[in-house]
Order: sequence, then C-alpha cells, then structure tokens
Amino acid sequence: MGNVQAKNRMQEMKLIGMLAHYDEKIALGQKESWSFTEVVDSLVQAEYEYREVTGIERRVKNARFPKQSHMEDFDYTASRSVTRQEIKELLNLKWIDQGRPLIFMGQTGIGKSFLAEALGRYACRNKKTALFLDITQFIELTGQARASGGYLKFRAKLAKPDVLIIDDFGARKLNSTESQDLKELLEDRCMGKSTVITTQLPLDHWSEVVSDSVLLDAITDLLDHSAVKLMFKGGSYRKVKAKKLDETQEKK
Repeated sequence: MGNVQAKNRMQEMKLIGMLAHYDEKIALGQKESWSFTEVVDSLVQAEYEYREVTGIERRVKNARFPKQSHMEDFDYTASRSVTRQEIKELLNLKWIDQGRPLIFMGQTGIGKSFLAEALGRYACRNKKTALFLDITQFIELTGQARASGGYLKFRAKLAKPDVLIIDDFGARKLNSTESQDLKELLEDRCMGKSTVITTQLPLDHWSEVVSDSVLLDAITDLLDHSAVKLMFKGGSYRKVKAKKLDETQEKK
C-alpha cells in the first residue's frame, strides 16, 4: 500500500491524528532507522494524543461553562474557610465515581461558582462529562421543554452527564411544578450521577425557595445524607481579586 492510499484509508477511517503526523513519523523513522513496530507505535500514539485533546475540547464545549474557571487559578490564600485538604479530596474525583452530590454554601462572590465550574472543567479533562446550568436556565429550559412536549427528553439529557452543576440555587423561588421538576431530576441522578449545587442558603433554609413541604423533604432527602458539603465563609473574594489586580497594576 502506497503513502497516498494509506493516507486515504486514514481519512476514511477518521484517523485524523495519525494522518496529520504520517509524513513526519515516516521521515523520522527513516532518519532514525526505526523498526516497523516503532513507526506504527509512534503513529498510534499520535492518534491517541489527538483524540485525548479533541475529547477534552468536545466535553468542555458540551458542558457550556459560562466563564474560564480553572483549578490552577484557585486561590488557596483567600480567607474563606475551605481548606487545601478539602479541595485535594475533591480533585481525586471519587465523589463522581460514587455519584455523590456536592453542595457549596456561602454568600455571593465568595468563589462557590468558580470552584464548581473549575471542578467541572477538571472532570472534563479526566474523561468525565459535565453540564453547567444556573437555576434560572434550569427553570426556563424545563418550562420550555414542558410547553413543547419534550420534557421527558430534556430530563433525560440532564440526567446523562457525570456531573450536573446547578448554580445559584435560591436566586429565585420555585413553584410546585418547578420544585417537582427538580425533585424528579435529582431522583434520576441519584443512581450514580453527581449533582453540584451552589447556593447562598444552608439546607435548613431551603424552605425559603421550595414552599411545598412535601417536595422540600424529598429534595433535601435526596441530597442531605450523601452530599459533600462545603460552607464558604469570609468576605467577598471578588473584592479581594479586584484589590490584587489594582496592586498589580500599580507596580507596573
């Protein structure tokens, strides 16, 4: 099989990484006197690396993260009561493998959403799927799905990712239908899928958002016993970050 035919076969089989490096690896193999096996190994490695990178890019795109939050940028020096050890335990991703929920509680601007998204991105880099929705998006998209007759299909979509992030729970109150939708989603996900919720409200204040006591009990029961809970305390990190930025600019 000639080079042209081999490349055509790679194109047909969508071996894009292998195809992109074919000429380079063949030339290098000839220069370095590689064996046939070494040439094949190098081409397979090129394809593997290509799929790793594109897989991460695809998972991150599908997750719909709103910002560019990365664990490498998490400021451990900020005073907000969350310890380096607690973060380290989250980074082993066992909570995803176990299907455990995460609940990040604390005032606005303290870094809950940043950590939730950064963990989601980190999960995507480690072959997990994720989806990010704030509570308003969840309510509006679920309502649209109900109105169009596609509620079950939409619910199945939300049940699928390894990690579902629901940001800013408590930003608006839920009526009975919306509370029921949340309960059903959590029920779908309680069998091996992780849900991350950020909120300003401790669990014992969720009655301020879910007025139906029966649905409230069901929702909290699905979360309370198995969830990893982090309480963020301290001042707004946005102010700290703005101060650090001002100090950096002053030094220039």
